[in-house]
Amino acid sequence: MTKTEKVNFVINTLKELYPTIPIPLDHKDPYTLLVAVLLSAQCTDVRVNKITPLLFAKADNPYDMVKLSVEEIKEIIRPCGLSPMKSKGIYGLSKILIEKHNGEVPQSFELLEELPAVGHKTASVVMSQAFGVPAFPVDTHIHRLMYRWNLSNGKNVTQTEKDAKRLFPKYLWNDLHLQIIWYGREYSPARSWDLNKDIITRTIGRQTIINEYKKQKKS
Repeated sequence: MTKTEKVNFVINTLKELYPTIPIPLDHKDPYTLLVAVLLSAQCTDVRVNKITPLLFAKADNPYDMVKLSVEEIKEIIRPCGLSPMKSKGIYGLSKILIEKHNGEVPQSFELLEELPAVGHKTASVVMSQAFGVPAFPVDTHIHRLMYRWNLSNGKNVTQTEKDAKRLFPKYLWNDLHLQIIWYGREYSPARSWDLNKDIITRTIGRQTIINEYKKQKKS
């Protein structure tokens, strides 16, 4: 298969498996999405979705959020991990949204990345899912799969994002990044991986990865 054929195989397989694409993090607007994405760093989406209703019951907008103390926010979000940093980030970004952006989440990568605790990936998710702007946020699943599929060298997430944007058509980025995440969770996880269920890796995967998998199964 040529690189183009491989890319088309990925697109078509994912479209078949996920014709409608669930959004992993529960939210109702750009602000609640921004907070949920920030909380999801080194934490599962399932856990975030259990904690955000508790937080949003007290504050689902920046004006109510700054009425809480950093300590109160920290107490609620503790199960998500990294709560000291995340609570400061949520309080700090809420304050800046009020002071600089009339309480609204800005629709720009640059302005989002200026907010406390908001990195490029978080900004990309918000731009993509809240505002429909083409972006390709790379999480651990996408990073792993792009390497397994021999579509990126896997050196770092920045390179993986560049490769994904180069290979896949821009109008599909917002769908594809979610489809790949779901595929990674269901068919191509890091642990307890079953190559027989993983049709994409089985068909176009990096040969060294496939050989290593088979070797481990034999031993």
